[in-house]
Formats: sequence, structure tokens, C-alpha cells
Amino acid sequence: MYSIIVVPPPTTEDRTAPQQLRLAPGERLTFGRGAACAVRIPHEGVSRRAGEITAQGAFWALSNLSGRQTYVVENPEGAGEHIKVGPGRLEAPVPFEFSRIVLPAAGDLIAIDVWAPRHDYLRADGDIEGTTTAPAFSVDRTTRYFAVLAALCEPRLRGEPHAPLPTVDQVVERLRPNWAAASRTSVQWNIDYLAVKLRLKPGPEEADPGPRLNGKKESLVSLALRFDLVREEDLVVLTGSGGAAR
Repeated sequence: MYSIIVVPPPTTEDRTAPQQLRLAPGERLTFGRGAACAVRIPHEGVSRRAGEITAQGAFWALSNLSGRQTYVVENPEGAGEHIKVGPGRLEAPVPFEFSRIVLPAAGDLIAIDVWAPRHDYLRADGDIEGTTTAPAFSVDRTTRYFAVLAALCEPRLRGEPHAPLPTVDQVVERLRPNWAAASRTSVQWNIDYLAVKLRLKPGPEEADPGPRLNGKKESLVSLALRFDLVREEDLVVLTGSGGAAR
């Protein structure tokens, strides 16, 4: 049973669909400039034996066989999520379902896509006695504060992981179709509320307000994307059919 799909960089021979190589658990695939590599990358900036991909069931591992270059493995759906694999590192586990290995090559960036579509999840076999575990973050997706959070996260969820965050005025304009009374004051109030609700700063009832929170929007977006509080499908709250109810 194949579990990993590798899509090499396109070549002039790929006139239709790009080539796909499938690996079963335990199988390995080498890539590099050398003719002996399973995936040959004819670029002078790529090592002759640059790296190796190993299928490991529901995930895969990357070995960096170069002597100097650090490789980056990006999660295209993770709004900037990535891992770095240093020179000589062997079998670094990669947990992403969709991944892109980025190889720096003499001024160019060469990408190899790796898909790991087989993800295993725990299935509950009945109720467990005891009290319910409290959620780490409690958010109501029908509220205006969630619509504000979604508007802040939208640029990075649309495939631009390093996009600048929208200004308060831009958030106001984005929310106007569903929230006619939106204003700078109301949006800023919701941003401040989110900072307290998501425990980035103490609430007003706390005796010690703590240090001033700089980069509040950046902190909110970073937290929301890191823990999947806002996903791409949640952006429906910004459209006419899925606007916030309250």
C-alpha cells in the first residue's frame, strides 16, 4: 500500500501532468544532481546526492545529505508553518499532509512536493467516565469578535503566509457587508476583547494588568493559525451567506 506521493520539479518533458512517484512504507527515494538519484535535478547548485525521502506510514522523513545547505519543508496550507532540516540531519520527521521541500540552489529555489494523504486519527470507542475536559480556547463562530479574527487571518489563510496583516480600517471595510455599523472603535474593541479572551493579556478585573501587549494583532493571528482556531473554511463568516449572527 502506497502512503507517500512525491512530485519532482517539472521538466521540459512534463508536457501534461507532472510526474508522480509513489512510495510504500519503508521505501526510500534519493534526489540530487547525480545520475544515480531517483529524482534527478540538473542544477549546478544542487548537490550530487542532495537528500533522501523515506516513507513511514502516515508520515515521511527527510534526510539532508548536503554538506552546507539547510533545507526548508513548508506546509502550503499552514499559513507559514515550516520546519528546517540542517546539513547532515538524517530522517527528520515531517508531519504535514501536504509539504514542499525548498532547496536553495545558487540563487534559485527549487521545490519538491510531497503528499502524505494517509493520516490516522483516534476513534473513540464509547464514553469515558468523568467530567468533560475543558477546551483550551473557547470561541463562538457566530459572534462578531470571531468575524474580526477571521478578517485578520484571511490574507495568510489565502495562501500568502507572510502577507501583512490588514489595518483596522481594512477590517472595517471587509466586515461592512455583514455588519453595517462596523467602525474603528467597534473593531478595536473586539481586538482588545480577543486579546483577553485568548489569554494574551489579563482581564480588566485582574489587579496586575501586566506589561503592555505590543503587536496585538500579530499575536492574535499567530495564535489563531498555530492552533487552528480559524481555518480556511471559517472565512465563510466574511461572506454574505455566512456572516456573523451577533
